[in-house]
Amino acid sequence: MCIVLSWAKVFAGGSGLNIVVIANANSSNSLQLANYFCEKRGVPSQNVLRLTNWTGGAVTWTRAELDNFIRTPLNAMLASRNLSNQIDYVLLSMDIPYRVTNTTTSVNNNFNSTTAALYYGFKNNPSDPMSFCSLAGGSASAYAGSEGIFRATPPISATSNSWLTMMLTASNLAQAKAIVDRGVANDFAFPTQTVSLAESPSDRLRNLRLYLFDDAMVDVRLRGAPAILRTNVDSPNFLGPALGYAGGNQTVNLNATTFAPGAMADNLTSFSGYLLEVSGHTDALDFLIAGATASYGTVIEPCAYYAKFPSPRNYFYQSRGFSIAECYYLSVTNPYQGILVGEPLAAPFALPATGAWTGLPTDAWFSGTTNLSVNFQAPDATRPVQRVDLFVDGVLAQTLTNIAPRQNNVIYVTVNGVPTNYSIPTSATLQLVASNLAVRLNGTSYTNATKVHAAAHGDRVELRSFDLTRAGDDTTLAVSNHIGSATLLTTAAGATRSNFLDHVASGNHHYLITNSQLTLPAGDFLKCVVIKTNGTVVTVTSTNQTPGEKLNNFARLFFAAINTNAQLATADGFSVENIAMNEDEPYWSFIYSFSNDRSGEFDLRARSAGWPESQIQVALTGSPGFTILDAGTNRLDENVADLQPRNHLYVAAGLTNLAFTFALNTTTNVDGYHELTAVAYEGSHVRTQKRVSQSVRIANSPLSATLTCLLCDTNTALEATLQFLVTANTNTISRIELFSTGGSWGVVSNLQSAPFSIAATNLGLGLHPFYAVVMRTDGKQYRTGTKWIRLLGTEAPFLVNIAAGAPTLSWPATAGRRYEILSATNVTNTLTLRDAVTPTNSPGWWSETNTSAAERIYRVRSAP
Repeated sequence: MCIVLSWAKVFAGGSGLNIVVIANANSSNSLQLANYFCEKRGVPSQNVLRLTNWTGGAVTWTRAELDNFIRTPLNAMLASRNLSNQIDYVLLSMDIPYRVTNTTTSVNNNFNSTTAALYYGFKNNPSDPMSFCSLAGGSASAYAGSEGIFRATPPISATSNSWLTMMLTASNLAQAKAIVDRGVANDFAFPTQTVSLAESPSDRLRNLRLYLFDDAMVDVRLRGAPAILRTNVDSPNFLGPALGYAGGNQTVNLNATTFAPGAMADNLTSFSGYLLEVSGHTDALDFLIAGATASYGTVIEPCAYYAKFPSPRNYFYQSRGFSIAECYYLSVTNPYQGILVGEPLAAPFALPATGAWTGLPTDAWFSGTTNLSVNFQAPDATRPVQRVDLFVDGVLAQTLTNIAPRQNNVIYVTVNGVPTNYSIPTSATLQLVASNLAVRLNGTSYTNATKVHAAAHGDRVELRSFDLTRAGDDTTLAVSNHIGSATLLTTAAGATRSNFLDHVASGNHHYLITNSQLTLPAGDFLKCVVIKTNGTVVTVTSTNQTPGEKLNNFARLFFAAINTNAQLATADGFSVENIAMNEDEPYWSFIYSFSNDRSGEFDLRARSAGWPESQIQVALTGSPGFTILDAGTNRLDENVADLQPRNHLYVAAGLTNLAFTFALNTTTNVDGYHELTAVAYEGSHVRTQKRVSQSVRIANSPLSATLTCLLCDTNTALEATLQFLVTANTNTISRIELFSTGGSWGVVSNLQSAPFSIAATNLGLGLHPFYAVVMRTDGKQYRTGTKWIRLLGTEAPFLVNIAAGAPTLSWPATAGRRYEILSATNVTNTLTLRDAVTPTNSPGWWSETNTSAAERIYRVRSAP
């Protein structure tokens, strides 16, 4: 029997064809989880690497061990299996250490995460992270924030081996498999749940990312999905099933239904990467247990560097259609201490093309050179089909077409009624077009007329208006594409919307106040003079009445006076937020008493969103003992980049309808059974994939062979020893090799027919393909059809059928499993063991040999 499985799903910037799954061969859970992921994601069997002989646990290993057990075998595997040009992702299947230590230096606690070390190499900590705060040299990722194609924008040098690495793990196998299910279920579903950006007001040490929230919110809202908001609620449990959460608390209350499928959720706290250790912190696995599809945490003390954690822009990248692994690595600038866990290929906002082979029936026979046809249709004009690759049996064979922006196509852009255009140069890439277009839009005379600044980010041009007097609704953008003097229009630039978006962020200004005295004398004062946008002047003054008062207490009285002032509580007022006084406990005893730092920080935040609304003027002054930064009169527009009206312009290339015929030289492939897969890529840096597959047969010589299953069936027992027989149609055979999950499982030389045996436990529970390749002495080869076998564990209840005559029992059997037959002559007697059989396929059979009894009661059970 030959079963061909064709996965017709679409995938974002990567698919099962682009990932290596690494399983710990000494862990049945690791093997089973890897098999499950491969089945759900259509990962070819040669893309599995078995980590052998590792028995050192699942927490920490050395850099040398990581290299010996994974990095070196991985590089060798990619080279020997011709996978180097297609693998961008690596997935580690549970029971593999997540922390790496470099023992060759004198620095204590010199830890990286395993995922980061595989992503861009181990980065030595310059000092003990548990004692000193630092950023490792060379730890900034060039891929972060690039919005580039990963292979074209590696995190370090272009010649290095880099992979988008994630770990799929949980505290048990069922939870880990559920993560896979959530990732697969939410692909291109465009979920409507909300992403929550938690300001975490109760934890001033960990809420660092709150100043990044507004920028991400503007860009996500420009995309139109997902819904995203700021919240001062520490726990997302109160917000309903969420599509994302970025928080900053040591602990977060979570339950099993906190998150919706496809959610990215993480917490900025020191030990959020202590996956299988007790740390007293909410860790990344806690978010996965609560329903998230991916999370992130640090495996050693990171200190207060938000660059070591995901930026909330990961939700913008997700809204574009990037996969979860791409989103996280795009959003972490210095990920060396961070472990990334979850399902890497999930892409809720990817939008696929459609496609099919044309006139190619299943198992069509080919020889010599044949012409094949395929067609793809883009979902819309902004996502044309740019490139199509041909994979043969899961291995990249050739690029069939790769449509660049056509030279002399012209992009016309009109900003605020001012037109300009850009002609595509020769050999242009999307990134080059976006960069050059930004240069054109930033020309002095043009920006003087439009009052809009452009910045290129990969294939995207960000536009910000610097005209305070023009609202976003009145700031217009129009984009069109023309063939120009070219013969074909392949350039597809487009705007997110016809006018700019504003009034998402509120104006803000950050202040630092310091007291030069240990305590405050009576009579010390703080004063705030405000000129509102309507010209109204408001003055708030607080005077200390308590000799020996601390700055933190007195400052809070002052802040309360501002927040309760009736004239400042209106929509055109502001409030004091994010108060962080160093004399507050437990921070004073834990951190600041050692340096006697009695200062404090706070924000003044406009009560209404918008750039004009931020033009409130504030002057903070006080007694001579106080130092206030920023001194003088300030507007609440320190975050002006978040306040300015904004829009996006995207550059893509390709055709919305791509149908073509190509020549396939079958003589470059071995004879026999093959699967041809055409993969079409969206013509943006997101590169959403569409796969169409078909089984074919190649016959360029008389050579053929068969793969016969001697002890195995569609369902086979895990305790069985699988037995196969490979037979060629000629005796001039030099080599016969059997393949399954993870590559070769046996080689026999100089035999026409060869048996193979594999202990099923070595493969693990799950679905496995089996095929053989025979080689003739002249080098000619033949590949047999593939047999798919599911290895099963515990038997489910089954029905037994009884045929008339000498009773014959039959039941749906699992091949290789031992079944015991019991009987009794009446219902009151004890059932006794009569016989045992081990079927080689299904159904199982047993015939009664003793017909002396008038009646019998039978039972069939699987034996342990």
